[in-house]
Parts: sequence; structure tokens; C-alpha cells
Amino acid sequence: MSTSTADDAATIFADATAYADEPRLHAAMAHLRRHNPVARVDHGPYRPFYAITKHADVLDIERDNKLWLSAPRPVLTTAAADDVAKAQLDSGAGLRTLIHMDDPHHRKVRAIGADWFRPKALRNLQTRVDELAKSYVDKMVEIGPECDFVEDIAVHFPLSVILSLLGLPEADYSRMHKLTQEMFGADDAEYRRGTTLEERMATLLDFFDYFSKLTASRRENPTDDLASAIANGTVDGEPLSDVDTASYYVIVASAGHDTTKDAISGGLRALIENPGELDRLRREPELIGTAVEEMIRWTTPVKEFMRTAAEDTTVRGVPIAKGESVYLAYTSANRDDEVFDDPFTFDVGRFPNQHLAFGYGVHFCLGAALARMEMKSLFTELIPRLDSIELAGDPELAATVFVGGLKHLPIRYSLRAGK
Repeated sequence: MSTSTADDAATIFADATAYADEPRLHAAMAHLRRHNPVARVDHGPYRPFYAITKHADVLDIERDNKLWLSAPRPVLTTAAADDVAKAQLDSGAGLRTLIHMDDPHHRKVRAIGADWFRPKALRNLQTRVDELAKSYVDKMVEIGPECDFVEDIAVHFPLSVILSLLGLPEADYSRMHKLTQEMFGADDAEYRRGTTLEERMATLLDFFDYFSKLTASRRENPTDDLASAIANGTVDGEPLSDVDTASYYVIVASAGHDTTKDAISGGLRALIENPGELDRLRREPELIGTAVEEMIRWTTPVKEFMRTAAEDTTVRGVPIAKGESVYLAYTSANRDDEVFDDPFTFDVGRFPNQHLAFGYGVHFCLGAALARMEMKSLFTELIPRLDSIELAGDPELAATVFVGGLKHLPIRYSLRAGK
């Protein structure tokens, strides 16, 4: 029986600035994978947890959703935020998205929106996604020869896709983007609304206020959109509570575009910094599918989820007691050299690519197929029209302990006009 030991490298997971400093991050993760793959982290302001850094261990935990539960600690938040969330949930007023739920309730709630992300529905959406992709590449031509690819393009393309699927008016898109920035960027000085827990919670209240009104509207006057499906969804014959309905909207509207933004912008950066791979895609456009998977592995927009042990158990010989939590370090798992050949090489033809950026098992990302479609559509439109591209400044990454990627990607480019 092994025991977990404290390791200074593991404190990186309790440091929101770490994901904005990739050399420091990856050096620490490589050390942990090699020397302490199940490392205990006891570093305020967070409650203790075990950092799981090997691909095989993350996969095993994801597979066993009866032993490893999402509740009550689905993501890493401070002890104070944990306490507030518990009090809210106990009162029936807290955020409870799909990532907070366990089976069998999780499976039933997930089914409410699942049909909108199945192959038939996505085939019907393909033409609209292609049109939007072309319009945003055309926009690059209009605003060129320089732009901030994150703020000008990568944010707005997936935002337009997911919010139009929900049926939200275009006038509200900027509001949804701002609230998403504040929620996922709560640890970033540029994005956060404030520094206190109360100020951060106000973002969630604004989300709830917006979506409570949307729920009432769609229940009174249902329309043919995802918002109506959620508003009128039932579990065991009963409608979702107002809180669960609003929570469903929050996760779809926010994660449904922000994570794709991170993969798109980080993917373009990887092509710029690896021009040989960009040339390869120009020569072999049939590699766009594997290129998209590599972009997703490379960026891993969702950095972690937490799981809590339902019973006493072990991970790699390390005892984990009932009620203790583990941190699934997806970014580390996706650079594990026991799974990926040359994991720090960006390879648009990498196959197979067993990345865990969408999670695994019952909590596999509901919108994974849509994200892949959007990325394929955008890069299929962009790459053949691209004559040249380079960085026009330093890329900037967001500080985060949950979801994040590039905040700014200044580029200089030459693009041909579309047909």
C-alpha cells in the first residue's frame, strides 16, 4: 500500500495563475506524472484534495461513476464558495447543472437536451454552421490585415451557434458573453466582476434572473428551439424545478461557446507556432478531422473536474477515504507519454488520439459533436483562403482553476476573399 506525499509541484493546481504560464504548468505536471501521480494538495483557500495526473487513473475514475461522485464537489472552488454552494443547494436555490448531478437523476436530466446534439439534429444544423463560419472568415478579411482573433472571431462564432440553437435574440448575445467571461474568469483580473465572493455570486444571480424570465416565456409560448425543450422538460413526469431549468440554460449557454472559443483560438495559435503543420493541412485537407482532435487535446479548455469517493478506496495504491476528493487533471492526462507519442509535439495527423478533453463515461461532454463540427467548419473555410499568418503580439492566457484559454491572440494575416 502506497501513501500520498506532499509535493510542492502539486500546489500548481491551487494557483489560478498557473494555467496562464504554460512552461511552469507543464513542468510541474510532468514532475508529478513521473514522481507523484496521486499527490495530496492541502493549500488554501481550497479544501484538501488529491491531484490525479496520469491518463489511466483519470480514465478509471471517470469510468466508475458509482464509486466516484460529482456531488458535492464537482469543480474546484474555495472552501468559502463550497460552503455557500452547499447552503444554496440545501435551500433549493443553488446552481445544479449536469456536472453537479449523479445518476440516475443525471441521466434523466441529460436526456432533456440530448436530442439536440445527436447526429440527425447536427446534420440539420450543418448548413447554418457553415454559413456562420464563412461569415466570420469574411469578417477577418474586412477587418484585416490585423485582428485580435479571440475577441474578434473566436468568441463570436460559437456564441452565435449555441445561442441561435437556444433561440435567444441576437441582441442578448453580448450579455451572455459578458456573464460567461465573469463566471469562468472569476480568477482573472481582466474578466472577473469583483474580488469578493458576493460580487462573484452576483454573476450567477444575473444568469438566473435572465433565464427565469426565459423559462416563463417558453412555458407560456413554446417555440421550436432548445430553450423550449429545456423549459418544458420533465423528469419522471414532473417538470424541472425553476433552479434546475435555469442551471441547464447556464451550462449550455456558457460552456456551449466558451470552451469551443478556447479550442479554436488555441488551435490557430498552434498552427501559427507550428507552420509545418499548417502547410501540411494545406496540402492534405483531409486531415482536418484529426487536426481538430489535436487542437482539442493541445488546448484542453476544461482543466479539471472533481470527484468524491463514495467508499474507502485506493488510486494507484494511495488510500482515499470515503468523502475525500480527487482532482482530475485533464491537461496533465492529455500530455501523458504513456498514452501519446511525443505528447509535446503538435501533430495534425495524430491518430489515434485518446484525449480526455471532453471527459469520459456518463459525463462525456453533451456538446462534443457540435464543438467538433464548428471547428471543422471554421478551419475548412479558413485554411484554403489563408496566404500568410503570424503573431502580431504576445498571446495572453486567462488565469483559471476550471475553464479557460486564450484571452487575446493578436495576429497579422493575408486572406483571400470568399466566393
